[in-house]
Amino acid sequence: MKYSIAIFFLLLAVPSKAQYFKIDLKLTDAISNTPISGALISTNGSLTIAVTDENGLAKLIIKNTVKDSLRINALGYFSIKMFPNQIMNTVELKLSPKSVLLEDVNIAMVGSNPFHVLSHTDIKLRSIANSQEVLRIIPGLFIAQHQGGGKAEQLFLRGFDNDHGTDLLLSVDGMPINMVSHAHGQGYADSHFIIPETIESTNYEKGMYNVTKGDLAVSGFAEFHTTNILDKNVLKVEAGQFNTYRALTMFNLLPLHLRNQQSWYLAGEYRYSNGYFEHSQDFDRINVFTKYHGKIGENSWLSLSASTFHSTWKASGQIPESAVKAGIVDFYGSLDPNEGGITGRTNVNMDVIRYFSNGDIWHNQLYYSRYTFDLSSNFTFFLDDPVNGDEILQREKRNLLGYHGKYTHLNSIGHFKATSTAGWETRIDLTKGSELSHTVNRYTLIEPIKLGNIYETQIGFFYNENILFSSKLSADLGLRFDYLHYQYNNKLPDDPTLYGEGIYKSDNNIFSPKLKVMYQATGSTQLYWLVGRGFHSNDARGVVTIKQQSLPSAIGTDVGIVMKPVSNLLINAAIWYSKLQNEYVYSGDGGSVAFSGKTRRIGIDVSGRYQAFSFLYVDMDLNYAHGRAVDESYAKNYIPLAPVWTSTGGITWMLKSGLNGSFRYRYLADRPANEDYSLKANGYLINDLVINYTERKFELGISVNNLFAVRWKEAQFATETRLPNQDPITSIAFTPGTKFSSLLHFSWFF
Repeated sequence: MKYSIAIFFLLLAVPSKAQYFKIDLKLTDAISNTPISGALISTNGSLTIAVTDENGLAKLIIKNTVKDSLRINALGYFSIKMFPNQIMNTVELKLSPKSVLLEDVNIAMVGSNPFHVLSHTDIKLRSIANSQEVLRIIPGLFIAQHQGGGKAEQLFLRGFDNDHGTDLLLSVDGMPINMVSHAHGQGYADSHFIIPETIESTNYEKGMYNVTKGDLAVSGFAEFHTTNILDKNVLKVEAGQFNTYRALTMFNLLPLHLRNQQSWYLAGEYRYSNGYFEHSQDFDRINVFTKYHGKIGENSWLSLSASTFHSTWKASGQIPESAVKAGIVDFYGSLDPNEGGITGRTNVNMDVIRYFSNGDIWHNQLYYSRYTFDLSSNFTFFLDDPVNGDEILQREKRNLLGYHGKYTHLNSIGHFKATSTAGWETRIDLTKGSELSHTVNRYTLIEPIKLGNIYETQIGFFYNENILFSSKLSADLGLRFDYLHYQYNNKLPDDPTLYGEGIYKSDNNIFSPKLKVMYQATGSTQLYWLVGRGFHSNDARGVVTIKQQSLPSAIGTDVGIVMKPVSNLLINAAIWYSKLQNEYVYSGDGGSVAFSGKTRRIGIDVSGRYQAFSFLYVDMDLNYAHGRAVDESYAKNYIPLAPVWTSTGGITWMLKSGLNGSFRYRYLADRPANEDYSLKANGYLINDLVINYTERKFELGISVNNLFAVRWKEAQFATETRLPNQDPITSIAFTPGTKFSSLLHFSWFF
């Protein structure tokens, strides 16, 4: 069967002898001279559709018989129409900017990603106010911070409690954010090293249908792309309640007149806050980022970036609901103020894109990260150790290096236009001193639980054939193969899960077929059907213990629609289904391995974008997920903490007077905290407000979180705990959400 699939794809890639001519285009902003990405280039009535990449470049192959005009559309720019023979020798076209209007959004821009229009529109019309907004730009994604702002957020999407990233793949500029076999949890994704103002675009998909994404991409993936070119230099300062301060600078290191060929800029960020808890959080973070982007030859572009990040914090941690009700601790108090952490990450990322005269594109990327992590937590207080308490220390030092390679070839299959993409990627994680220990006062060792070195290698191959059967119908047929090798060097002779000190090894692999079918029903309506298989790997310490040969896989499908019923209204709606097989899961907090049964989820996603006036933009996302454990009894088949109803939305305004801002909400309904729903994680409705006054040289504004001062619980868990001189009790343990907080900011542009 495997060989039949491979032969089928090879036959699809054989080009025909139809006559075509090629057009190379580069689109730039007529004022700033910066490249325009995401622009749609199409011929009326023909099969040719292309979208410009991050360099503003697009390759078109058009049949000689085509006499239709070329139409070029980019959100925020005046569109132009030309005949192909008018631009045969044109290398660069300049588009004049204008106000961003939803009526300019073209459904054909969807391509094979039904979420492309939403992401492209939102990033243009919604500002990103902070690092958490980086993640909230994804419709349906909810986050929960539960340790002083320094720890990676807990992530929820499509009925999945993704923990800190187990089933959601995150990356920035092609470099992974998730950490496999992490000291705290599988797929741990700390995105705080990203400076929000450097993000130019996002690309995300829900589900497991993208052939270029392997491990962890089950509920979906999100890619963040930093800007290649700064259109202006920025100095920004922020100050707010709870001794919260932030300073930001971004400036060009090369003259602006060179930016059509090369650019280089530097960005730096410092943030401090005591937080809204009774005990000061002393949250302290510094980020530095630099990026060079330039042409290195006639048809090649180089992106080279480097960054470093360091953060320290104290944490009030989770507190039992029962203790708050009994008056033992305040809602914003702490039972173990010794919790906290230190983390850092330094990255180097190199990306080279080569464009060939026949329209082919070769993409090569190398990256390296040095990562450190040190976290002290106490979830159960005195349950296991009534004398010293149950504090644990998790830490590691990691070197991460990897490669992504992708080759794209434009061809034809019979009378059909096709795009073939083949790729290879390698990721190597070298983790030393991965530790889980029972401690007191953060660093006084009581007993080591886990200690060892982890060496993990992932190799992936993928092939995708995009076939345009007609101006209305296209399909993506993809196949992916992943191989994983685990090695754990145990340093503890009395580790109860292993047979003494030494090296333990295991490996496994998986084939993942994918299919996307897109049908352009009308000029304003596109239907799609997606189906595929995905997977997430487990922690190496659990894999070598169980010797589980198969990777925990999931299958899923989406049926959806993207449409514009009227010119200023955009709707994306889908019905989806996913099923995850049973597995053995390693607990980073306990050092044990537990069985997790099969689960299935079905749901509905609806997203709407409406522009009532040129200055007023309304967005709303509504999501429902019904998840259950397959093999459990009806009374005990709930999936703990899995979101059921969620919704986000808001109003954004941009007046010609310079006044602009947004009023937003996020809603998370009640959900089960345990398998029989005897404990409930309470929902919440929170509102945020941003008001700015922007001129050409400066911006002054205020941001308000939790505008109506709602008392809410951000992170919640069903946990058995014991306080001194008390009996154990199982109840909701939670971290309170932010109080009403305001933040003033001033930016100077030069």
